[in-house]
Amino acid sequence: MATPSKTPPGADPKQLERTGTVREIGSQAVWSLSSCKPGFGVDQLRDDNLETYWQSDGSQPHLVNIQFRRRTTVKMLCIYADYKSDESYTPSKISVRVGNNFHNLQEIRPSDSLTERTEMRRVCMDLSNSGGYGE
Repeated sequence: MATPSKTPPGADPKQLERTGTVREIGSQAVWSLSSCKPGFGVDQLRDDNLETYWQSDGSQPHLVNIQFRRRTTVKMLCIYADYKSDESYTPSKISVRVGNNFHNLQEIRPSDSLTERTEMRRVCMDLSNSGGYGE
């Protein structure tokens, strides 16, 4: 499995979407969070504004739950992280789990360590070889 990496120039997900290489499907899902501070929730997580972000407000683990109404192929997951702005709120590990409902989730991506915590970067994870769920 591929590890998270800095997206190389020219592989920006927004650029790939404009060229028709990928399609953003997050708007087809229902998003929920394990917790959030007022004004730092799902809307800020998804608004494409690099100045806004999700800020959790509770004990760990901090979770983002993305539910699609029907079985949906997800081939890539991209997250923007800015340690200088977010500091302790920047994730140190990311785990991807899939299933038919919240109670049968199976991990398809072990927790990846995000060791470069000193810069702004887009972390993209290839899920296309994820045991059948990403295909």
